[in-house]
Parts: sequence; C-alpha cells; structure tokens
Amino acid sequence: MRCPNFMNGTHVKSLFARINIRPGVVYGRIASLWIWTVFVILVGYLSTGGASMTNFQFDKSDSMRRMEAHLRLLTVEIGERSVYRLDQHSKARDAIHAAFEQIGLQPRLETYDYKGAAVSNVVAEIARGEHPTRRYVVGAHYDSVYGTVGADDNASGVAVLLELAAMLQQNRALLADDLVIRLVAFALEEPPVFSTRFMGSRVHARAMQAGQESLEGMICLEMVGYTCHEKGCQSYPFPLNFMNYPKTGDFIGIVGNFSSRSFTAALQEAFQNNPALPTVSLNVPFNGWLMPTIRFSDHASFWDEGYPAVMVTDTAFYRNPHYHRRSDTMDTLDIDFMAELVRSLLFFFTQR
Repeated sequence: MRCPNFMNGTHVKSLFARINIRPGVVYGRIASLWIWTVFVILVGYLSTGGASMTNFQFDKSDSMRRMEAHLRLLTVEIGERSVYRLDQHSKARDAIHAAFEQIGLQPRLETYDYKGAAVSNVVAEIARGEHPTRRYVVGAHYDSVYGTVGADDNASGVAVLLELAAMLQQNRALLADDLVIRLVAFALEEPPVFSTRFMGSRVHARAMQAGQESLEGMICLEMVGYTCHEKGCQSYPFPLNFMNYPKTGDFIGIVGNFSSRSFTAALQEAFQNNPALPTVSLNVPFNGWLMPTIRFSDHASFWDEGYPAVMVTDTAFYRNPHYHRRSDTMDTLDIDFMAELVRSLLFFFTQR
C-alpha cells in the first residue's frame, strides 16, 4: 500500500489518512462532513474477547516454522522483488506457485502485460463441496518497493497467505459445503505501479466483475508482521491521536468501507475468539475518498468494483520505523503475531 504524507509531500503507507482541512480553501460543508465522518462515523474499537472452543487443527510452532521459511525464501534467498528486478520478481512468483502445489492445490497464473513484460497473479482455490456458491478472496501483493527486500511490506502478508492456505487445506472438512476461498498473490502493488491499471488486484477485481462473479468479501493482507510494545510506540494521525486507541502496537487493524460494514463486523466478531490477537476496526464512507490514503492497498481495487473488502494491517509506518527502508528485514518481524493472525482467520472461515 502506498500513501502520501501530507506534511512533507513524500509518499508513505498508512492505515489512517492525514487530512489537513484549511477553512480558507475547503468549503464549510466539506469541513463539517469531515468532522462528522471522523468523530461519528469512523468507529474504531479494541477487542480482546474471550476465547471459544474450536475443533480446527492448528499447531502454532509448526505454523511459525513454515512462515519463517517463506520469509527467508522471499527476503533472503530472493531479495528485492520490485518491477526493477523482474528476474527476482518471477522467482517469487514461482516460489508461491510451488508452495500452493506442495499442499495439494492446483494454482493458476493470471498473466498480464506490464510495459512489455509478462507478470502474473498466482491464484488458488480451496472448497469442500463440488458446487460452492459463496466466495471469499484473500490476497497479498508479493512485490517489494525498489531497493528493499520488503519483509513486512509485504512478505509478511504472503507468508500469512500461504500458511492460511495450508491450514485451510488441513481443516477442509470443517468448511461449509457452499464455500470457496480464493487465495491470490498479487503481482504488482508498489510504485510506480500503484493506482494504475497494472496493479495485480485491479486486474483481478476487474476480471471478476467482467465475469459477473459474486463475492462475499475480500481480505487484503497488507503489512501484518511488525509489533512494538513500549507505550507510545504506536502513533496515529490527527485527530485519531486524541481518541482512545491503543498506545502500544500489539494489535491488528481491520478497515473497510461503509458498504463492507457487515463484513468488517463478522470478521471482528470471529477474531474475538482469539484473545491473543487484539483488533482495532473501523469503516469509512464514500469508498475512503474523504480519507484518500486509506485506499492505498489492494482492497481499494475491490471497493471500486462494488465488492465488500477489508484491509488487515499492522498500520505500516504508524508503527514500523523500517517502512520502505533497507532495514525492513525478516529479523524485525514478530512471527508469533503472524501465527495468531492465521489462527484468527481460521476462526472466521470455519465459522462461515
């Protein structure tokens, strides 16, 4: 996800938007709508609900071990995966394809042209029944920004995607007969591709709409591996910094648009079954256009096609000081935290 920093004109990634209202420039109605939006419509809440019994299989230590291997492959053995290193980008594509095959799935490549080069989304599906009618998409972009190995951004999302796939396969018998879960590793999201027709998520969402495919909801895994535990290490933009949000970065954020309110609530409710992973959630009106930086990841591609979608995130640079830097390496990540996210997602999908 890519977000502009309105304070200095550079571009950064964010869960929340920085909006600087200038009364002399912005019409009073828009200013009033902004205030109403932030203080009334945007409802964020911390949840650490009590655990419930579950019968799905999940070995946390094994999960962490597998995700560590995925992270090492993507960030150490392959390294930078930007559009400027398409040779290494293609190695990441092949590794993801092989990981899906290894757990018994039949992945396909959704290939498209990027300025004369072929790039591909990697798509796999898991279903229990033969004729499922309800579809969810879980996606994460596998490219990295230029000059970085992109551990949190976004090898963490890919590692969770692959581990969720393995766990859904292992617990396939617990899925509803009418449910299909599509797992997509999006080829391109980072600059200079961001907000263009070359984004992998935009290609996929538009193809779904063209094919008149229905969708219960899309989950975008965007930077999901960084935590901090010192009071004050978690920051927020104005005016959210005056609200009762956590001061430590040990929660996962869930953000949807207004059309995704019921989807956001269902995900939040399922996550409450895992007290080891607190969550903060909010919904924004007008597809996030009043807070434009909240649109800057793959979920917005689905919003724009009329599909319900949420972004699941560690809040990017509001928590992670290594954002878009060479220091965004796997040794900075909290793999235990990522494993708990996989557990929470299992709660959601086995309750559908």
